[in-house]
Amino acid sequence: MNGAADASAPKSLRETAYEELRRRIVNLQLAPGQRLIERDLAAELQVSRIPLREALQQLQTDGLVVIVPRRGAIVAPFGVDEVRDLFDVRESLEVLAARLAAQRADDSHLTALRDELAAARSATARDDKPAIAAANAAFHAVIVEMSGSPLLQSMLQPLATRVQWLFHLTKERDPGQQCDEHAELYDAIAAGDADRAAEIAFRHVASGREPSLELAEHWSAPAIDPVEATRTRQRTPRTKDRSRNEEA
Repeated sequence: MNGAADASAPKSLRETAYEELRRRIVNLQLAPGQRLIERDLAAELQVSRIPLREALQQLQTDGLVVIVPRRGAIVAPFGVDEVRDLFDVRESLEVLAARLAAQRADDSHLTALRDELAAARSATARDDKPAIAAANAAFHAVIVEMSGSPLLQSMLQPLATRVQWLFHLTKERDPGQQCDEHAELYDAIAAGDADRAAEIAFRHVASGREPSLELAEHWSAPAIDPVEATRTRQRTPRTKDRSRNEEA
């Protein structure tokens, strides 16, 4: 009964602020390096400073925000080095997740994988890039859950939002190819072929490394000092292209 009551309970102000800010960051409405001004955000989200600060602290735990004590916060710079590090971790942990998922596959999780694959194909057909990114991230999340390893899930959970962020940042990659790779991975997991699932998962993650790093060169902000970035109320960082245009 407690669970049912919890499920129907309204979200706290902290949860509401956290989910909205997370959505804006993941969807790139708030750019890497952008200053987050508490007074403005509190007014926009219609919350007080306390739940807003709690939300920002949770986002910092997720790796999406950098908080400078007594100065403020910025959206975490997410440049080439961060993308490279994320792929290093994914090539190890997501491969393990795929192997375990194939060993422990069950009907409910396989149905969830098919649903996310269908959602990604549908979004690809209508060129809905945010929906493509969300479905692809959800596909990987189901595999992690299917692994049945609480330890692995606890290690990958903090990365889940950054992986979804990565899918949005690199949304210009061929979505059709990603769907095909996901379909191949699904087939191996459904067949219970752990070795093949691990092999496909590694190739799938590794194939995105260089294209993602190349794309990161274009959308990443220049090196940002969080302390310097929180000195003023400027909300949007100077991007590479903007700096060049101003110098021309």
